[in-house]
Amino acid sequence: MPADASSPISPALDQLREQPRIAPEEMPGLLERLAEVHDPRDPRGVRHALVAVLALTACAVLAGATSTLTVSEWITDAPPHILGRLGIRLDPLFPKRFLPA
Repeated sequence: MPADASSPISPALDQLREQPRIAPEEMPGLLERLAEVHDPRDPRGVRHALVAVLALTACAVLAGATSTLTVSEWITDAPPHILGRLGIRLDPLFPKRFLPA
């Protein structure tokens, strides 16, 4: 069934077609986009950057986590190279990562 003549879909598609092509290296990655999110937390007591917490949550959801419990379980079991890439630092007292709760 064709779209109604008053449908905004056609003008929106025309605007998208007019946009210049963007090279993949010009497009910001997920971490760059997440870094733009305002952190409403009080800086006192912040142990992990918001971008790291959001990225870990996104990874967990993409891996199939569907609740806060399964997100936290995925973060607990996350591979060390993922934690390192996101800037989760080693705990100074124990030889393990200091994970967000």
